[in-house]
Amino acid sequence: MNFSELFELSGLLGRFSPDGKCLALCVQHSLVVRDVSSLQVRQLYTCLDKIQYIEWSSDSLFILCAMYKRGIVQVWSLEQPDWHCKIDEGSAGLVASCWSPDGRHILNTTEFHLRITVWSLCTKSVSYIKYPKACQQGVVFTKDGRYMAVAERRDCKDFISIFVCSNWQLLRHFDTETQDLFGIEWAPNGCVLAAWDSCLEYKVLLYSLDGRLLSSYRAYEWPLGIKSVAWSPSSQFLAIGSFDEKVRILNHVTWKKITEFEHPATIASKKTIVYKEVEKSPSVETERLSFPPTKALASSLFSTQSKYEISQVPVSLQYIKPVADRANPKVGVGMLAFSADNCFLATKNDSIPNAVWVWDIRRLKLLVVLEQLCPIQGFQWDPRQPRLALCTGTSRVFLWSPAGCVAVQVPGEGDFQIVSLSWHSSGDSMVLLSKDNCCVCYLEREEVK
Repeated sequence: MNFSELFELSGLLGRFSPDGKCLALCVQHSLVVRDVSSLQVRQLYTCLDKIQYIEWSSDSLFILCAMYKRGIVQVWSLEQPDWHCKIDEGSAGLVASCWSPDGRHILNTTEFHLRITVWSLCTKSVSYIKYPKACQQGVVFTKDGRYMAVAERRDCKDFISIFVCSNWQLLRHFDTETQDLFGIEWAPNGCVLAAWDSCLEYKVLLYSLDGRLLSSYRAYEWPLGIKSVAWSPSSQFLAIGSFDEKVRILNHVTWKKITEFEHPATIASKKTIVYKEVEKSPSVETERLSFPPTKALASSLFSTQSKYEISQVPVSLQYIKPVADRANPKVGVGMLAFSADNCFLATKNDSIPNAVWVWDIRRLKLLVVLEQLCPIQGFQWDPRQPRLALCTGTSRVFLWSPAGCVAVQVPGEGDFQIVSLSWHSSGDSMVLLSKDNCCVCYLEREEVK
């Protein structure tokens, strides 16, 4: 495993292009585009204000930079560096911006969610979508880019509108049986749309493309409900993470629950492998000690190494009791992700912040628990093979695959605290992000058997 030098970064804004050839990094007002293979600067753009959001177009030819405080979006072209586009929402303000799947339209959501403005880069035409709802995930596109679903709120009721992306014509408009619609998500095959209520009401609704309600699911009634939702890449399973510290798996045939995964603080099953991260200081031979110590020796004396050890069951994980009288309690399954081959599901229970649970979807059993020394900041599956990368706000990156797991120290001076990571589309590298820096991690290709 090899690492690049550290690059300056702001706002955790580092993104690989969809075609995998470029890496875009933001530094305050500047957008730096580097070539992935050489990491040489390919283009440098300067925006009107501090960049708060970036997004590549689907064909990797354009980059959108949003400056929400100014209500401005600037678009830059990689092929024609002299060409640029500026969209100013004026007094309407700006709270969200994204590309359409064709990479030639930009959707801007105005302040107070009064409307969504669809700007065309080709014809300079403008379309409006009224009453978008302010929720966690209110605008979603099908994977093939043909349809867009928008969560709406009007007359104190929730609605969903489905649009055809080629001409922005309304295809279907229907109300949802929700008290307070919180999010929507298309299945990867684009045939089913999942909609779920806020945490105050446990309800998942499944709609067809023509707006028919296929099924609804409610696990319980009164306690806090849904916290996270994830489709499997094959669209066969819908995983629902709840505040009761369980994950429920629905199947795509009957939309009924096939199993539920619990996250207890004690792992007792001998069929579950518990990998525990342990830290040790490197030993230094007394003959090598000198005063004053050399720079290399001083850094080795005060650095610690990390590795995994297999714990003997039963294992008690660190459980943090949530504060009951505060909003957004740290309890329940807040992170879910299926592996690209549909075989594994990774979860995190916020009450046990230092652990990642890996479930075998083929056997519907708990396979592995990774117990870290620090709280999990994020994890993501390799897009090409069942390999999970995770970070804990330290200078280490952790990898798990069915063959085992490893902890890798990012070399370099200074404190590089990784709080986010993102895989390259090839699965050969990933970008590691900290608050002020980033670096690219290169992995040797493993044979997939």
